Amino acid sequence: MKVLVVGCGQMGASHARAYESLPAFEIAGLVSRQPDSREKLSKELGGRLCFSSFEEAIESTRPEVVSINTYPDSHFAYAKKALKSGAHVFIEKPLAETVEQAEEIIALAKTMNRKIVVGYILQHHPSWNRFVKEAQKLGGPLVMRMNLNQQSSGHQWEIHKNLMNSLSPIVDCGVHYVDMMCRMTDGEPVSVHAIGARLSDEIDPEMYNYGQLQVTFSDGSVGWYESGWGPMVSQSARFVKDVIGPGGSVSIVPDPNAKSDEIKGHTKANCMVIHRSDLNEQGEFCFPDQWISLDDEPDHDALCLKEQEFLLRAIQDDLDLTDHWRSVINSQRIVQAADTSVRRKEPVQILVSQL
Repeated sequence: MKVLVVGCGQMGASHARAYESLPAFEIAGLVSRQPDSREKLSKELGGRLCFSSFEEAIESTRPEVVSINTYPDSHFAYAKKALKSGAHVFIEKPLAETVEQAEEIIALAKTMNRKIVVGYILQHHPSWNRFVKEAQKLGGPLVMRMNLNQQSSGHQWEIHKNLMNSLSPIVDCGVHYVDMMCRMTDGEPVSVHAIGARLSDEIDPEMYNYGQLQVTFSDGSVGWYESGWGPMVSQSARFVKDVIGPGGSVSIVPDPNAKSDEIKGHTKANCMVIHRSDLNEQGEFCFPDQWISLDDEPDHDALCLKEQEFLLRAIQDDLDLTDHWRSVINSQRIVQAADTSVRRKEPVQILVSQL
């Protein structure tokens, strides 16, 4: 299948390498507004057609798959054009800037009988799948604590400022982690309360580069997520992935050498710690904490390969993607409500997707 890769930055390059390694795909072209990025990637891949215009590229190459790895403000328009051209779509998260736009794209995919897979990389991560399963063993309700703070500078800070032209950090990154929370608990998300702060004069006066949300679920579970971007962000609490339940707790301990602004460090873990709350007659713990090494987990490019293998199965085996789409919509609904909560300075109720 001919693939048009749109966006040649960090994620676009990783996904292009995945297509290059899978015999079922053939890269038909690379699209990027920046000539340096597309030419660099083309050279790495042994030479590929390059385009500055998405419209020209899709008309010229007639792809069967379009891979969208651009800034979020272009996702809605690009996805609609790709689907209407008859292509299947892989698109980086978030699917669109609003829930309404995301629902429109999914409805169009159904109408066109095309597959659309959203880049929820943690859904394909073996360590995170284990994390979810261990959390489900803790009973309920659950307390879920997660963050991804990134102390960024130079080129990475420029990327973050460009992202904030569309979305806040708790929206852009938060979809991953609230999706994991929804998988850990049997409850439905009910309401969210969030706070945010603008810590830089370099961003839009209406935007904030630090945010924290608190979401409540119908079974009594609660989740907390925090995300901040910029040169002022602390490294001290950059990586918290922790779940507590009646039966104990489970935590992912980060790689101590990973830098918070490096994309490979966002998924890279060191080990998992499982703690059981059982006490004996003397009031002492019955079991020692279990430390599980995660040294053999896949790196970032390997995870992107897993995503494209899933896309391939979805197309070839005509997989039903309803559950995938539901998780995409519900996680976006939560973080969008959180963004609304920041701006209104009050809690916001959540309506669950009926896909």
